[in-house]
Amino acid sequence: MAAGVVLTPGLAQAAGPAPAPAAPAGQGVAGTAAGTDAARKLPGKTFTSPADRTVLAPKSGERTALAAPAQGAQSAQGAQEAQAAPSAANSITIGLTATTVTAHAVDLQTIVIPSINSTLDVTISWGDGTTDTFSATLNGFASDLRNTKHTYAALGSYDVKVTAKDAANAVEAVNQVKVVTEGGEFTPHAPTRLLDTRAGIGAAQGQVAGRGTVALKVAGAAQVPAGASAVVLNVTVTNTTDAGHVSVQPEKQLAETAETSNLNYVAGQTVPNLVVAAVGADGYVYLNNAGWQPVDLIADVTGYFTPSPASGYQTLPQRRAVDTREGLGVPQGQLDGQASFDVQIAGTNRVPQGITAVALNLTATNPQQDGHLTAYPSGQAAPTTSNLNFTAGQTVANAVIVPVGPDGKITVRNGSWRPTDVIVDVVGYYTPDSRSALVTARVPFRIIDSRKDSWGRKAGPIPARGFLALSLEGDVTTPEVDGWVLNTTVTNTSGPGFLSVDPDPNLWSAYKNGTAGTPQRPVSSTLNWTAGATVPNVAQASGGKGGIVDLWNQGWQDIDLMVDLLGFYETK
Repeated sequence: MAAGVVLTPGLAQAAGPAPAPAAPAGQGVAGTAAGTDAARKLPGKTFTSPADRTVLAPKSGERTALAAPAQGAQSAQGAQEAQAAPSAANSITIGLTATTVTAHAVDLQTIVIPSINSTLDVTISWGDGTTDTFSATLNGFASDLRNTKHTYAALGSYDVKVTAKDAANAVEAVNQVKVVTEGGEFTPHAPTRLLDTRAGIGAAQGQVAGRGTVALKVAGAAQVPAGASAVVLNVTVTNTTDAGHVSVQPEKQLAETAETSNLNYVAGQTVPNLVVAAVGADGYVYLNNAGWQPVDLIADVTGYFTPSPASGYQTLPQRRAVDTREGLGVPQGQLDGQASFDVQIAGTNRVPQGITAVALNLTATNPQQDGHLTAYPSGQAAPTTSNLNFTAGQTVANAVIVPVGPDGKITVRNGSWRPTDVIVDVVGYYTPDSRSALVTARVPFRIIDSRKDSWGRKAGPIPARGFLALSLEGDVTTPEVDGWVLNTTVTNTSGPGFLSVDPDPNLWSAYKNGTAGTPQRPVSSTLNWTAGATVPNVAQASGGKGGIVDLWNQGWQDIDLMVDLLGFYETK
């Protein structure tokens, strides 16, 4: 991992191999910049077809081919034909290894080996109607090893066929491999409860023991298809008697050894958080209670990703669509208990018509009683699911991905018996017109932890009213990533505040040479905290023109911050 950090005076430093010049601290804002090019280096999927699967075609006019004998009994004549080699002396083998390198692209490694001196014409048929060709002149048993990258216009499964022809000896060899693109496009799902340990839904009834793990079937459950590569869940922990955290992973062992968390809790707390998780090969995700005491776990599905055309993502700078305190988007005044309002999403705030779902940050503030908020498509009955839970007087936010109704609206319902203020911020949307596909981190990993040493130096807290400029793509001027899926967690708080996540207007080179301008302070919030709280929330954030995400401490005291990479949306 490579990293660079820009430091302003008075801040603890978390640096890479060499410190960079000081960043501007204009308008009283202290800023720290951290860069890494490792965030996008997630492992790709690999598909192979070894050389022994090569099939040799006969000379022109001959009707037999060199192939593996069919299973079962054969006639004597059939057995002789199956074992008969072409009359040409050349025997060509082709070995294939394909690796996904972006959401839409694969890198194909071909190893072509003839048995005699020959010139080979090689054709790669990518399975989407396109081909690449090359020629190689080789001595007998010498190999031609090369890599060819191909980008598919649409996600899917493709049969890649490689043909090597020796025209002089009239010999042709063929091998093929099936590849599946890395990216996934989104299909919204009506909010549906898949797991509730209190009621025995999705798992045995009863709390999840401390250090225990529950297996949740998602692929093939409800309307989620068997081929889903990732799932969007609203995960809630409740009935807690001690502090702890929950990790959601595609494999049981990963969940039990994870160094990252999806949500944190303390005794007596009910905490939800949005989770975008890779689905395991068995169709399950695994939820681990990393605390020492039992808890109840709830999981509601609102969508899934598949390696096939559906809806791509389009990120937006966070825009406020509703604020009941000001009468923005709805009439001014708190939302009554057991009441709801509709929000027009499509056609407003730079969101086009024809979208299938919207990514939101939903906030409850000034609630008069404990309760919850639920967001769902307009025109439907209120589901039994929830998106965030609150206690009287609490300000709490949660990320939401919710399908929109046929009229482009969503409905927000207050599940409390008493009124509360509601804030809705739009951060992006899903549309069939976008080909920006999700690449999930099979093992989510921590990019930032201000509490720990990083490259030999103490990271240090994010200062009051300061920001961290995090470069996730290195020094680029045209980012390939449309949006980053980050789990942000604030801890060691000594007063109230909120975290804002916003694209940075600078290039990373400007931070390195000390010419970066101070970004404008955002007003929207990603998560809110009080003194002594540890609070997580997912941010689906744009990296700006230079691939940099700013994380702002909008409180008046220093905080510690953790950032985990869950995935990213990548164009083709």
